[in-house]
Amino acid sequence: MRVDHYDTVILGAGAAGMMCAIHAASRGGRVLVVDHAKAPGEKIRISGGGRCNFTNIGARAENFISGNRHFAKSALGRYTPRDFLNLVEKHGIPWHEKTLGQLFCDRSAKDIIEMLLTEMKQAGAELRLRTTLEKIEKTDSGFSLTLGGDWPGAISTRNFVVACGGKSIPKMGATGFGYQLAERFGLTVTETRPALVPLTFGEDVLAGFREIAGISANATVASSKTRFDEAILFTHRGMSGPAILQISSYWRERQPIRISLEPQIDIAARLVEMKREFPRRTVSTALAEILPKRLAAYLARAHGWNGVLGELPDRTLNAIAEALRNWELYPIGTEGYRTAEVTLGGVDTAGLHSKTMETKAVPGLYFIGEVVDVTGWLGGYNFQWAWSSGWAAGTAIAERP
Repeated sequence: MRVDHYDTVILGAGAAGMMCAIHAASRGGRVLVVDHAKAPGEKIRISGGGRCNFTNIGARAENFISGNRHFAKSALGRYTPRDFLNLVEKHGIPWHEKTLGQLFCDRSAKDIIEMLLTEMKQAGAELRLRTTLEKIEKTDSGFSLTLGGDWPGAISTRNFVVACGGKSIPKMGATGFGYQLAERFGLTVTETRPALVPLTFGEDVLAGFREIAGISANATVASSKTRFDEAILFTHRGMSGPAILQISSYWRERQPIRISLEPQIDIAARLVEMKREFPRRTVSTALAEILPKRLAAYLARAHGWNGVLGELPDRTLNAIAEALRNWELYPIGTEGYRTAEVTLGGVDTAGLHSKTMETKAVPGLYFIGEVVDVTGWLGGYNFQWAWSSGWAAGTAIAERP
């Protein structure tokens, strides 16, 4: 059987894989990217509502969850959000900044995919889609691969890079294959779970939530010692919105989340003030001046906050405000990988070199992107990890003698 030789084979044509290919091929190395999907960068395409939140200008290691909180510092520090933004601007892609440092394409996420494909082509990297890895073996000179799908055949390669992501959004083709490969070569894989995902609740809570489905509000949401100040959204299945997605990465089963509604407003002072000015106003009507009307009515009814402001002592108004400041809820789970934006956990960083992403035990074997136990916050952080880790591995490969 004819064996085709490459310097580097990358499994996964997503953000990390394509970035790695660009830099691995930059000095003339023969590089091949394979993916079982029918199109490259599918998660890029659907991200950010089709506009791709391609980085966060303030991304740093503190914005990531990992068994080793220092691991991401090297890659993030050497390939920064500004570096990726320079690439975006080089290709003339218009962009804008939303809240909290989040950068989006003005037009379409497809601009980012086309940029990466153009860079890959210019570097000389090859791409084979609808192609599967059927077998891999370690050899004295690297790795022996057997490919299937539309491009079957035998390949030898000096370097093999796993960039096939995690388990999130299986309808896009996500699997746990990268973790299986890690274990196949003796690497440890930490516990994995859905992250940046809506939370679900029992029927006792959902019965009320259905009345306010579609309502959003500003809030601080906390779990244990971690908190986020962003919007929350009530749904027919539970709760979503940026603050909920963020806290889902930290929440664990049988733990409560604590919600402080409209934290920027002194609710107690507002209620006392309205009591003086509008003593005949009901609690529900008063709360509707602070919260969305349907949410105010739901909370007043659920807590039994009846009567008019003028008949309630200030201590009762303070108690109402305190309840809105410390609303404790117990989720029963999440919506799972079906809607999770990322996978928490992955290949244990203890087995990887932080500078190159190469495994310590198997020379020439690399893991990058979501498959690694480095999970970012919502807001462009996970794409930045893809760019930075892909760059780190690709650059290290290109510089190898």
